[in-house]
Amino acid sequence: MSTRTKNVSRPKARRGVAAAADQESGGLAAPASLFEPVEREPAYTRVSAAIEAKILSRVLKDGDPLPPELDLAQQFRVHRSTVREALRQLESAGLVMRPQGAKRLIVSRPHADKVASGMRQALVLHEVSFVEVWEAMMVIEPEVAAMAATRRTPGDIDTLVRVSQAFIAEPRADVAVELVAGFFEQIGVCARNKVLMLAKHSLAQVLAPSLALMVDRVPQARSRIVAAQQKIIAALQNRDAEEARKWMAKHVRDFKRGYEVAGIAPDALVSI
Repeated sequence: MSTRTKNVSRPKARRGVAAAADQESGGLAAPASLFEPVEREPAYTRVSAAIEAKILSRVLKDGDPLPPELDLAQQFRVHRSTVREALRQLESAGLVMRPQGAKRLIVSRPHADKVASGMRQALVLHEVSFVEVWEAMMVIEPEVAAMAATRRTPGDIDTLVRVSQAFIAEPRADVAVELVAGFFEQIGVCARNKVLMLAKHSLAQVLAPSLALMVDRVPQARSRIVAAQQKIIAALQNRDAEEARKWMAKHVRDFKRGYEVAGIAPDALVSI
């Protein structure tokens, strides 16, 4: 066969394959790509994840200093700017901090506000309603109050009294709501359970905006909150777990009634 004949036959073979493919797909054009190209993960993200893994596995403990940036760059075999960006990520997450006047970062525990902020965002994005938050509080708060009655210290009682008195004297609704949240959180401190403390902090934050509306709109809201707080403090003083549980349940039920009086729908979505 001549060279010319070979050159002519090849396009025919390709056309045959293409025709077969067209026939198999019904003659339609190829569909749009289902997947996007895979992007490489930035080096600073991998460095951040590696340091975070050491922190979460407790190889690096709270208060431990991190190696200097140059040492980290040499260990990871990356540029110093990559390490710097990774450390910024960790600092933003609350996993490391720089004490005032110090040159080196140290490992730290994320503050409750940082944890609660992430939880609050999750609750808002999942379109959680007020009544769902209230139901969670009805499950958690009475039992926490009962635990607090058996575990509180004299100093805890003094703090609760101060917070309650500050609420009585505070005319501004937004600040008053912060004091209500502070009272609930101090009950969590009395219970000496970190998991419950973090959960309560998140719920209090997500409830705050609508609670401020309720305090503003319902004239008797403040007096009922004060009365409940005083009963709860008395139960804790007497180490009466059952009384603390009862009054906390009543206190949380009052919130729902207050929302109804204020015209806030139970299925209203929580907001930031």
